[in-house]
Amino acid sequence: MAHGFALYAGVAPEIIRASAREAEALGYQSFWVNHPGAIDGLVSLAHAARDTRRIELGIGVIPVHTRGPESIAGGVTANALPLDRLLLGVGSPNPKSLQRVRDGVADLRARLSTRLIVAALGPKMCRLAGEIAGGVLFNWLTPEHARASAEEVRAGAKAAGRPAPRLFAYVRLAIGPAGMAKVVEEAARYAAIPAYGANFTRMGVKPEETAIAVASAEAVPAAIARWRGAVDDVVFRAITGQDTIEENLVLLRAAKP
Repeated sequence: MAHGFALYAGVAPEIIRASAREAEALGYQSFWVNHPGAIDGLVSLAHAARDTRRIELGIGVIPVHTRGPESIAGGVTANALPLDRLLLGVGSPNPKSLQRVRDGVADLRARLSTRLIVAALGPKMCRLAGEIAGGVLFNWLTPEHARASAEEVRAGAKAAGRPAPRLFAYVRLAIGPAGMAKVVEEAARYAAIPAYGANFTRMGVKPEETAIAVASAEAVPAAIARWRGAVDDVVFRAITGQDTIEENLVLLRAAKP
């Protein structure tokens, strides 16, 4: 199982650069930022691209209902993101999410020679991702539910007569009281989103129970072990108290491959 590391795109560029360099040095497979609307994640990811040479670079994910394929492709080009290392994540909420993602992936594939990652939550999107994507990104899932979602992805790939795409899971990672409190805050925000709230209900867990939120770095390896065999890559989404470089380096070192 490969490890990735993810940051909020709005943190200071020096935090992105330092974290990306450390992730590459420690042997992480990928480094990610999100795309939170008011902040262009492609611009943020470019800071990591300039300071690294080998690590894969993920954006998780750009909503195609607010930013279309032409704009996405233009942003990739304008920020000189290396296509051979890029994991370009896209997704869409309902209504019409399935058709929008299908069309968006086809359009982007015609514009860019890079790997396209689809964010998938429900079973229908999981099957579609299996059918069309180079990778699938799960979010706010338990390992057990990730395994069930992975079966839906594989079913979609089998029906399309293609190999199953690579499976990624965003897993919130926090160490210490301040970070643990932030996980609870972020979990509450996601629980208020109808699609995520319904999924937490289906799983029968509180959203914060999908995270690795522990008191000390020594507890991290055992928590990661629960994910082995569930997905191909676990992407640790950093949650810290103050968003400092040192806090993120502590997380990177605790979860290193």
